[in-house]
Amino acid sequence: QVQLVESGGGLVQPGGSLRLSCAASGITFYYYSMGWYRQAPDKQRELVAGLTRSGNTNYADSVKGRFAISRDDAKNTVYLQMNSLKPEDTAVYYCNAKAITADYWGQGTQVTVSS
Repeated sequence: QVQLVESGGGLVQPGGSLRLSCAASGITFYYYSMGWYRQAPDKQRELVAGLTRSGNTNYADSVKGRFAISRDDAKNTVYLQMNSLKPEDTAVYYCNAKAITADYWGQGTQVTVSS
């Protein structure tokens, strides 16, 4: 079955960095556009960063210049490098794999930015 397993979340101080990973199994990874979403308490889930099969990226305005999405098709893994973290980045971060007729989600990993 399809699995997207996120890792790398945790507690970090403002200004710090984290690197999230999402390992995919059960799909032909290179066919999928990958994305990272986040959901803070009492807020809607929002797109943080997306990366297409051809390498095109898009970012939420709030993270441009601080976050970077990348993928390693040989490892079936997508990453989110998060720098200069702010308290408002606190949320559960979800990995998403999307193709024409498929849409899969991971279980999420908590990121907390606090001093």
